[in-house]
Amino acid sequence: MPAATPIKRPIKVSQLVRRRLKELKRTPRELAEAVQVSEDYVADLLAGRRMPPAPGRTDLYDRMTKFLRLHRNDLPTCAKVERESMGTKQKRPDPKVRALLLALCEPVKAKKLDRRFVKRDQETSQLDRLIAQRLLEVAQGFVRRQLDDEVGIRVAANREGVTYLAMRMRLLEFLDCTVETLTAGDYDVFIRPRIGFWDIDLETSAMRIVLRSQEPAPRQRRAMGF
Repeated sequence: MPAATPIKRPIKVSQLVRRRLKELKRTPRELAEAVQVSEDYVADLLAGRRMPPAPGRTDLYDRMTKFLRLHRNDLPTCAKVERESMGTKQKRPDPKVRALLLALCEPVKAKKLDRRFVKRDQETSQLDRLIAQRLLEVAQGFVRRQLDDEVGIRVAANREGVTYLAMRMRLLEFLDCTVETLTAGDYDVFIRPRIGFWDIDLETSAMRIVLRSQEPAPRQRRAMGF
């Protein structure tokens, strides 16, 4: 069967994928194998129990597009529109997670922020989310790059005594994390090993994030400004 023609208007990702599977006479299991995710992940996506991943954050849409022979922009466009239409109620990070993130901050600044976060006003809530969001994005950037290193994932899986698929799913689930769903476990596995230190200018909200690195000493400390 030839490749599908580009869709004229965005539809739900689940609807597009189900329709294309039917046209190609392929099964959700085959899709899961091609995309290298669990069957449960595909089942939840097709049933609408899982929000479509954000375009550009994972490698799923490239893999799905190839398997389903879709136009390269169809899935990302549908996902973007669907996510925007669903929206999310923006909340502050979990207090336990906030405390862990503050532990990585310059001590004096961390104390100021801790006192400030007691307030419940909108400005404080926005600052609380801003800090968590930027740190999350930095960690997710590392993990997104890991998805392209299949050998590295297999080595890590072997080291931890889990399957390649289980390790890959762990990375994909973290890439689906938001400020609201970030847990202390996510912090321990994905954020703490990658972020060594951060600080923020309370006047401009500009952040300085120093990354941990396994590189040789001359390049060991790198700063990232926002």
